[in-house]
Amino acid sequence: MNIQSKNQGDIQMLELSGELDYHSSPELREKLTELTGKQTAKILVDLSGVDYMDSSGIATFVEAFQKTKRYQGRLILAALTDTVRGVFEIAKLDSIFEIAPTVVEGVASLGSKV
Repeated sequence: MNIQSKNQGDIQMLELSGELDYHSSPELREKLTELTGKQTAKILVDLSGVDYMDSSGIATFVEAFQKTKRYQGRLILAALTDTVRGVFEIAKLDSIFEIAPTVVEGVASLGSKV
């Protein structure tokens, strides 16, 4: 898994690529914990490069989601591949998370421009 971090205005963006699984999820958890620890108000995760995700990836996102909600932050998942979207649908979490079809739409939803 590769994680690229960048700022887009007041949005902290994480671009993920590769496989998000038991072995790579601790790195993502560390990055998201760092952001939620700072109470980052707007976090967008670009999942367009993730071709596989297992339950440990889901657990990582659920944990980050709960933390952002505690301080009224927002976590948006954007550009999910069909495979990754399927994992969220099977877990019935597609209606819980804010999911944007594209990064541009996710950024717009957070009130910034790309």
